[in-house]
Amino acid sequence: MTQPAASGSVLVTGGAGFIGSALVRVLRAASVPVTVVDQRPSSDPNVDMLLGDLADPALLEEIARRRPAAIFHLAARTSVLESVRDPVGVYEANVNVSQRLLETARIAGTSSFVLASTNAVVGPIDATSSIDETMVLRPLTPYGGTKAAAEMLCSAYAASYGIAAAPVRLTNVYGLGMTEKDSFIARLMRAAATGSTVTIYGDGRQVRDYVFADDAVAGLMLAWRHQLHEPIVIGSGTSVSVIELLDLVRSVTSRPLDAVHVDPPGGEMPAVRVDVSRARALGYKPSVGLREGLARTWATWPGSSGSLGSLGNVR
Repeated sequence: MTQPAASGSVLVTGGAGFIGSALVRVLRAASVPVTVVDQRPSSDPNVDMLLGDLADPALLEEIARRRPAAIFHLAARTSVLESVRDPVGVYEANVNVSQRLLETARIAGTSSFVLASTNAVVGPIDATSSIDETMVLRPLTPYGGTKAAAEMLCSAYAASYGIAAAPVRLTNVYGLGMTEKDSFIARLMRAAATGSTVTIYGDGRQVRDYVFADDAVAGLMLAWRHQLHEPIVIGSGTSVSVIELLDLVRSVTSRPLDAVHVDPPGGEMPAVRVDVSRARALGYKPSVGLREGLARTWATWPGSSGSLGSLGNVR
């Protein structure tokens, strides 16, 4: 296995966002030179920053001029519901931009390209099966389709140009700094803080895998360190139902959290279970259990008590 040089510069698109900020902190703690590319400034005033839109050719030219050794591509439109409302816009942001960035990496001589992807690139599974890297791509939503297309571009650039282009298929990521997200845990936290009602699709028995942001970053770092050139699945490896998650958040926040059930939208998967054995074989080990992760997220949420309190069984 070839290790990337510790002194090589790394570029993180979407590095001012939720997962991107956590990744940048880890890279900087390891003394890796980092450049953040985002449309908004990083919360770290000391980070090297390129402000702009990746659809701008001038920004891509500047990236190529800097010749980064590695690119972590996290910038994307990630809302599934938004992708259903605006499939063309999400395609432009997630597919066209990914292709242009891969081409920039080729021109710049970048050796490693890590794509933040999703388990939503595969289709529905039965109640007992788990998603792994061998499953056929069969996305159910425009968002999943854009990520599947970006994965295929990674495969093409890896085969044609020797770039170690690795899609990291993340499950539902949550954690500190997610206050602006539209994911289900963010909506639960927001409802707990404001006393509003949370909406649940169907009967709430559908199961999902939730991975803490620190563990998601560990998966992204693993793909880079091992110079992977094929997909890898990253999650907690443990799934819970929406109803179980609701009860956990009620327990952690000590808030009543009223819920209303509505008909599920198209593309809703009845079960998401992931097999992270390939990642584990490379050294990945999820470190934050769901209860602990929810408590840590709530402790910093606007309108919370600001205290972890008693976690009980954090695993």
